[in-house]
Amino acid sequence: MSRHTSRNAAPGGGDPSGGPRRAFRRKRLVLVLGSLVVAAALAVGGLFARLWTDAKVSTVGEAPFDNPLVIPPPAESTVEKDGTRVFELRMQAGETEFRDGVKTPTWGFNGSYLGPTLRAQRGEKVRVRVANGLEEASSVHWHGMHLPARMDGGPHQMIAPGATWTPHWTVDQPAATLWYHPHPHGRTEAHVRRGLAGLFLLDDEKSARLPLPKRYGVDDLPVVVQDVRFDGSQLAGDRGLMQNVGFLGDRTMVNGTLRPYRQVHDELIRLRLLNASTARTYAFGFPDDRGFSLVGTDGGLSARPAVMDRVQLSPGERAEIVVRVEAGERVMLRSFPQDNYGDAWQRRFGGGDDSFDVLELRAAERLRPSPGLPAELVEPEVPREEEAVRGRHFDLKRSGINGRAMDMGRIDETVTRGTTEVWTIRNTNGMPHNFHVHDVQFRVVEVNGAAPPPALRGPKDTVFVPHGTTMKLALRFTGPADPDTPYMYHCHLLYHEDEGMMGQFVVVEKGQPAGKPPGHSGHTDRAAQGGHGGHGGQGRGHGGD
Repeated sequence: MSRHTSRNAAPGGGDPSGGPRRAFRRKRLVLVLGSLVVAAALAVGGLFARLWTDAKVSTVGEAPFDNPLVIPPPAESTVEKDGTRVFELRMQAGETEFRDGVKTPTWGFNGSYLGPTLRAQRGEKVRVRVANGLEEASSVHWHGMHLPARMDGGPHQMIAPGATWTPHWTVDQPAATLWYHPHPHGRTEAHVRRGLAGLFLLDDEKSARLPLPKRYGVDDLPVVVQDVRFDGSQLAGDRGLMQNVGFLGDRTMVNGTLRPYRQVHDELIRLRLLNASTARTYAFGFPDDRGFSLVGTDGGLSARPAVMDRVQLSPGERAEIVVRVEAGERVMLRSFPQDNYGDAWQRRFGGGDDSFDVLELRAAERLRPSPGLPAELVEPEVPREEEAVRGRHFDLKRSGINGRAMDMGRIDETVTRGTTEVWTIRNTNGMPHNFHVHDVQFRVVEVNGAAPPPALRGPKDTVFVPHGTTMKLALRFTGPADPDTPYMYHCHLLYHEDEGMMGQFVVVEKGQPAGKPPGHSGHTDRAAQGGHGGHGGQGRGHGGD
C-alpha cells in the first residue's frame, strides 16, 4: 500500500465519513422540517379551533332587556279629492343613539333609522312621494306588493341624489304585512344594513271582521328584527372569515332597539315578525316551548291558525303569530339554533348554530281578556298547481341563477299575463339560499316531493331554500303587461343578490315578445352601483308617471 494512501480511505479516494455525515444531515433536516410541519399544523389547528369556537354566537341570558321597545310611528298621509292616499318618504342620513352616549351614523326614512309604517286598505289608490336626500342613488322596493313593474322600485327605478320618485297604484291584494326597502343593483345590502327599511301594512274587510288582535302597538306589535355588530361608534358591515352567506351580526335589534322589552296588557298578543336582516335566518320561539298560533305569512292570513313552537324566517320573510301570555309573567322571544343549513361547517359559519334573545314581553299584573282565535281565517288567494300552463326550473348557485349572473339589460324569463306557472327551485350549492319573486304571492306546492309544512302553506313571496332542497311554487301573473320593464327574482341573502344572484322577468300579453330595458349595460357596469346617479335616476316628480 502506498504511503500516500490512508488506511481509512474509501475505495476510489473518497472520505469514508461523508456518507454518514450526509445521512445525519438528512435526518436532521427531516426532523427540522417535521417539527416545522407539526408546528404549522398545530398553529393552523389552533387557528381553526378558535375560528370554529368564535363563529358560534349566543346572547341568551347575557344582559337584561331594559330598553322600552320603540314602535315605528304610523306614516302620516293625506287623501286627495279622487280618494288617492298620499304618503311622503325621504331617505336621509343621520345619527342614532342605540347605546347611551354613543351616536352611530345611520340612514332612515323620515328620520335617522328605519321608517314609519305605511298603511292602506284594499281597493285604495295610493301614491308615495319618495325623495332621495342621500349623497348616492338608491331605490325603494315595495316588497310583497302587487303593482305595475314601473312602480315596483327595483334596480330599474333608481332615484338620483336630490330627486323624487312618485309611484302610484291601486292596492289589489288581501290584508298582509309587507315592507319596503332599497333595491339598487350591487348596493342593496349596504343600504338596508344602514337602516333603510319600514313596514307597509294592508287591511281589508275580511280581516277587519276577524277577532284577531289588531290595535297597532298595543296587542298588535310590529317586530322588525335585524342583526348588528358595532365597530366603535359605527355599524360594522364586514363579513367574518368563511361567512359566505353574507354579513352576520353578534346581537339583534327590534325596531332599532337593543335589548328591547314591551309591557303588554292583553292575554293574546299578535307579533308581526319581519326578518329585515341582510343574511341571517332565525328560528323564532319561546324558551318554555309554549305553542303559538301562526295566523299569517308573507302575503296575508292563512286559511286557519296553525299551532307550532318554532317558525323559521330567512331574510325578507314575514310571519304573523299570536301568543298567549299569563298575568305578571315575563317571556322572551328567542331565536334558536337550526339544523337545516347543510353540513356542520355551513351551520357553524352560516349562523345556524347561533341563538339570540330577541324581545321580552312583560305581561301586566292584570290582563284584558282576549277573544279566542277563530278556527277558520280566510282562504289565501294563491293559485293551485293544476292551474299551471307551463313550468320553469331555477338552479340556485352563488355565481348566479341557472348559471347566469344578473345582467340589467337581459330579460331572463317572459311570462304571459293571466297565466299560472309552476317554478321548481333547486339548491345543491352547499350553502343556504332563499328565493324571492317580485309582484306575486305564490303557493308552495311541495318541498322535496312532500306536502309543505304548516309554516309554508300560506301566501308567500320569499322562501328559505337550504342546501339539498327542491321546492315547487305555483305563481299566477295578473299583470299589467309591460314588455320593457322587468320584475326581479333573486336570492334575498343580500350579499348574494349584490354579487349577481338575480334574474329578470317581464309580463306580456299572449304572443307579445319581450322588449329590452333601456340604458343598461349589464352586471359589470359598477358606476351606478357606487351611487352616482346611474341606472335611470329619475328626475324630480317624474319617476312614477
